[in-house]
Amino acid sequence: MEIFRDKKAIVTGGASGLGKALCELLGKYGADVIVADINLKGAQSVAAEMSRSGARAEAVHLDVTIEEDVLNLIEKTVDEKGRLDYMINNAGIGVSGEAQNIGLDQWRRIVDINLWGVIYGTLSAYRAMIKQGQGHIVNIASAAGLVPFPFLTAYTTTKHAVVGLSAGLRAEAAELGVKVSVACPGLIDTAFEDNVAYVNTSKEALFSVSPSGLTKMRMSPEDCAAAILRGVARNKGIISGQALSKILWWVNRVNPGIMESQTRKTLAKYRKMARENQ
Repeated sequence: MEIFRDKKAIVTGGASGLGKALCELLGKYGADVIVADINLKGAQSVAAEMSRSGARAEAVHLDVTIEEDVLNLIEKTVDEKGRLDYMINNAGIGVSGEAQNIGLDQWRRIVDINLWGVIYGTLSAYRAMIKQGQGHIVNIASAAGLVPFPFLTAYTTTKHAVVGLSAGLRAEAAELGVKVSVACPGLIDTAFEDNVAYVNTSKEALFSVSPSGLTKMRMSPEDCAAAILRGVARNKGIISGQALSKILWWVNRVNPGIMESQTRKTLAKYRKMARENQ
């Protein structure tokens, strides 16, 4: 898409999964991409692969939980490249299990990365973009930021907060020349699910009680990245990026009781299975 050509973009969590796909697609579209990740070797691998294909990319180490490091990266980007056009806050982790079993240390970690990391990236980029009079902040949330999911209370908390942050700031930012979007995809075919911290449960146990439609309708990271960037190009406020996400979002808005009923059925099924396996 021509809108991304020669634009300067930072993608956090760019070393793998959806972040990698976003970096690669932005590179194909002609953007100048900074692949930012706490996994520097992974980020360097992505940037090197992009460079070999003719794209402009560089890798940087970034821990999104350190406010000063996020601010320094944005300031350095503006100083060296002249501006920052896109700030894509993608880095995130997952914690799954019943809320009664999730410790406060795990709550703090997921909030630090999924929420504070997005806040740091958003506000630092926002101030820089106000000064330059333009820019687009894109926060990656989840379908779990639009509808409730059992066993994902901590994750859902952070993603709902990211949706609220993005929607609220979008209104404030519009007259200042800054655009804000939030992407809320459903399941993506990446290693993310394997890296989730499963507390007193397992991926297999949870997926065995989930509605089959939710677990089978995965997008490839490449298709998801393409859907997100199409939404960004159109300056959409909320980008669902997936038919299933749109349906669940619509149902929850029209009749939230349906989603609550389904959630309770899933939870009851899981607890029965857990008791039988004791």
